Amino acid sequence: MAQVIIAPGKYVQGSGEMKRLATYIAPLGKKALCLVSASGLKRNQATIDASFAETEGEVVYEVFNGECCRTEIDRIIEVCKANDIDVIIGVGGGKILDTSKAVGYYHHIPVAIVPTIASTDAPCSALSVIYTEDGVFESYLFLPQNPNVVLVDTDVVVKAPTRLLVSGMGDALATYFEARACEASGAASCAGGTPTKAAIALAKLCYDTLIEKGELAKYAAEQHVCTKAVEKIIEANTFLSGIGFESGGLAGAHAIHNGFTVLPQCHHMYHGEKVAFGTIVQLILEDVPEEELMEVMDFCVAVGLPVTLGELGITEVKPEEIMAVAEAAAAETDTIHNMPFPVTAEDVYNAILTADAIGKDML
Repeated sequence: MAQVIIAPGKYVQGSGEMKRLATYIAPLGKKALCLVSASGLKRNQATIDASFAETEGEVVYEVFNGECCRTEIDRIIEVCKANDIDVIIGVGGGKILDTSKAVGYYHHIPVAIVPTIASTDAPCSALSVIYTEDGVFESYLFLPQNPNVVLVDTDVVVKAPTRLLVSGMGDALATYFEARACEASGAASCAGGTPTKAAIALAKLCYDTLIEKGELAKYAAEQHVCTKAVEKIIEANTFLSGIGFESGGLAGAHAIHNGFTVLPQCHHMYHGEKVAFGTIVQLILEDVPEEELMEVMDFCVAVGLPVTLGELGITEVKPEEIMAVAEAAAAETDTIHNMPFPVTAEDVYNAILTADAIGKDML
């Protein structure tokens, strides 16, 4: 199997970069559709309008209906046709970004992604998660290429709740350990091949950045100010983790996250918060040295990521519920089977309870 690495055409990150959005859009098209939430439009329209006023480009706005579903994708495509749109800009959170990527794919126009939070590593990916109109997961849409431009304005990101940045750290925390597992097993990544050395190196840099700067970034984010540490964590959450997960591969941590989605008690938790606990469980499955496990768990405690089932909302631990999580995580089609050894539901069950016991002792 070939080694493959993929990435967005251009990644831009910095203070006030939304003011220069039109400059980055200009090579892609002359008339842009900006897909944005109603609240996001109020916050950002003046800045985007001023950006386009300095170029020959034109921008049209469309308010997102709230769900990345087939009907919304089709609706936005019709808006693009009616307005002769030749580039789409997604401004906001994950579902807006995924809808924009899907519209770009189906309508054959370039895509620019402008995340306003750094809570996941999805912005750079060639993937859209499709839901029903009622918000139930339907399918993954794997795209033939990554976004043409990803632009992150750090001034905008730091205005979001700190919990979102921390959740992004939880998602990024899994990147190196899952890529390392895929490299050991020879499993294919989302990029369609085995991990390159470059992807593994970026995944390791992602982890090192979290450990070195994560806690400092949290303190600054709580004050809604952007420091060098915050800038490095935004890059780790968005770009390093994005390349690392897509071209490095997914393994145990994300499968265990998927397992926890079967419990209603966990539905209020963010994706990255569940992934962080899944990372601890994966490391226990691997029987890593205690020093490595403790470094990860100490980091989670320091930034406020969950290390116990209780922190995930499971205040009463019922064996049958934990086994349901384990069985879902070990489903035949999930990525836990990218681990470099066989994993059963019983293995996952045992590792979850062990992780919870260690976490309780730490707290």
